[in-house]
Amino acid sequence: MSSSLAGVFLPAALSVIMFGLGLGLVVADFRRVVVHPRAALVCLSCQIVLLPLVCFGLVVAFDLPPALAVGMMLLAATPGGTTANLYSHLFGGDVALNVSLTAVNSVLAVVTLPLVTNLSLGHFLGDSGAVGLRFDKSAQVFALVLIPVGLGMLVKARSPAFAGRMDRPVKVLSSIILAAVIVGAVIEEKDRLAGYLGAVGLITLLFSVISLTVGYWAPRLAGVAPRQAIASCMEIGIHGSALAIAVALSPSLLDNAEMAIPAAVYGVLMFFTAAAAGLLLRRAAGADPRAGARSRQEAGR
Repeated sequence: MSSSLAGVFLPAALSVIMFGLGLGLVVADFRRVVVHPRAALVCLSCQIVLLPLVCFGLVVAFDLPPALAVGMMLLAATPGGTTANLYSHLFGGDVALNVSLTAVNSVLAVVTLPLVTNLSLGHFLGDSGAVGLRFDKSAQVFALVLIPVGLGMLVKARSPAFAGRMDRPVKVLSSIILAAVIVGAVIEEKDRLAGYLGAVGLITLLFSVISLTVGYWAPRLAGVAPRQAIASCMEIGIHGSALAIAVALSPSLLDNAEMAIPAAVYGVLMFFTAAAAGLLLRRAAGADPRAGARSRQEAGR
């Protein structure tokens, strides 16, 4: 997408999104991972290694066009964010663990997101001449992701009250800017939009369901307590579609509206699949009165 709208506002939107994330983080969030090392290691392994592999398998099985395939892989490489924290809170997860995982993932994404995207561009697009997220652009990802997070954390540390007041306005502002850019992309691609929805609707639904399932059962099979497993379910199962859209549309990065389609479709479906998963897990916990006690005992070990 080469319009001035994307060129001017999209980098700002991405920076504001990541700044807002930083406003909710403190250094202790990174240290807290050691409290639940098993849950953190399982969750991060699934997020960084397993799900991109699962997504690659789905992309190959569905034989997606190259640009949509790269868009799916970009989505798989994005970490969860505040939405995962909210859903974890609503359905009885360990929100502190969510916040910690979000903090760690935000830092790791500076490396993993360009890596996965570049490998996908090389595999699916080859030497087609498409503009890609080359490794020489990784510094731009660093600037757009890690620096705003760091600034947000600095504001949080220096003025917690101000950070608390700014949290909602920053989220609203970033949502408005991003929505404007997405509308512009939809208008630009309107003639092909129905085809895109048909091409990626089922695969994004499957990927969402698989992500949520892996996010819960991988930690549970590793002996993680139910509350931490629910947190992991939401952290792994809810990918950062806003970040994926921003990277795909940014003229300084991928500059490709087609690559943003999978994340845009997923961003709608995810609210329903994550809610369904949360309701199922809460119903299962309600059916077993001992679940809460076991969770507290296991978490305290």
